Amino acid sequence: MAGSVERIARAAGLGNQAVDLVGRAYGLAMEPRRVLDEHDPAFLHPGRTILVLLQDVGPLSADVLAAAAAHESEEARFRLDPSDVRRELGAPVADLLASLPLPTDDDLVERLITLDEGARLAALAERLDHIRHAHLREDPVRWRSLRDEVSAAWAPVAERTHPRLADRYRAWLRAISRRLGG
Repeated sequence: MAGSVERIARAAGLGNQAVDLVGRAYGLAMEPRRVLDEHDPAFLHPGRTILVLLQDVGPLSADVLAAAAAHESEEARFRLDPSDVRRELGAPVADLLASLPLPTDDDLVERLITLDEGARLAALAERLDHIRHAHLREDPVRWRSLRDEVSAAWAPVAERTHPRLADRYRAWLRAISRRLGG
């Protein structure tokens, strides 16, 4: 995955320093995941998040891509220590990462819509990657709560932010509704 991230980042026009920062963010985000089987959906999450942004959104700043890779909205055990992020990736990435909301935040929609566009895109792509792989966990109760969460927050914000991400959220909502029987 690291090779794919680097190749696609270069193809998107990122320079050497930007590719280096994104690669370091990917490596840092992978550290707590090294205990996972490579087939676990969480294993490739940081890389897939970067690829969603590069392939579906287009070139973004290296700081945004790095923060997206370092963000973890689903499992607390994979969240990075903010001081490690600041030391390894710099203050701009650490500050951007700290601004990204979690799905459990009471003011999720407000936090999302008040983010600058790059941070909002990072949050949307990171969450999209998690929900795209929810079907791999056979938990219909969780699927229902995710559908409600996406319908209430992520999909409406995606609609206001980026057409391709909005399309992907709508497609996921259709698929999960079919899976749940309506």
